[in-house]
Amino acid sequence: MNLFDETKDALFQGEIQLTQSRRGYRFSLDAILLAYFANLRPGAKAADLGAGNGVIALILAYLHPSASITGVEIQSNMVARAQNNVRLNDFEERIAIIRGDVREIDRLSLPGSYDAVVCNPPYRKPASGRISPDAEKRIARHEIKAEISDFVRAGVYLLRAKGIMALIYPAVRSIDLLAAMRQGGLEPKRLRMVHSYPGAVASLILAEGVKGGRSGTQVLAPLVIYQEGKKYTSEVQRMLLGSMASDPSFAARGPR
Repeated sequence: MNLFDETKDALFQGEIQLTQSRRGYRFSLDAILLAYFANLRPGAKAADLGAGNGVIALILAYLHPSASITGVEIQSNMVARAQNNVRLNDFEERIAIIRGDVREIDRLSLPGSYDAVVCNPPYRKPASGRISPDAEKRIARHEIKAEISDFVRAGVYLLRAKGIMALIYPAVRSIDLLAAMRQGGLEPKRLRMVHSYPGAVASLILAEGVKGGRSGTQVLAPLVIYQEGKKYTSEVQRMLLGSMASDPSFAARGPR
């Protein structure tokens, strides 16, 4: 990695430090929203599929001090950067980043080894939208190496019975996500739509499913990103500050 092609950034008022590619893949607010949505129990063993530069694993380790996280990432340069970010934040004892393909998850882990799985998968179909010439961006944004059903299948393989998987996905592809979850053996239990502004159509969906869960879905109050003047809403501001106490509706759990 060329250090001149990287930036050093911070989250939670400097509590988390991380390096990112200057021109390649860079994390967005989506990662923070997903990390807060994921409802990890104390001492949980969690996996992050498509870990990128490790940002979600870092946030989960920060928010859940007793959790351990394994990140799985297919791009070797991203793996190296994520591993460096883990060392940078002194999380080596709680976060492991491994290189692997979610389509070959059985080569990476035994089945039923995790309590929770999180995933911020590529959002776009292979031939949709503008295809970035940068490999990091291209693989992170488009379903080139794996599609949503592959990530769900890998998550279900990793989860113990009644384990949870949390994902974030474009709202316009909500049906694709929910269909893949149910077909893969993951029953949707908690949903939350994400809106840029009050009254705007939803841009993203946060979804949590339970492996082998009973039918019955809880639809939470909408999550709004901006208020008037393009200022973050109070809930998002609390997330960006690293608050461990969120809105009760945000952490509400449905029956399993």
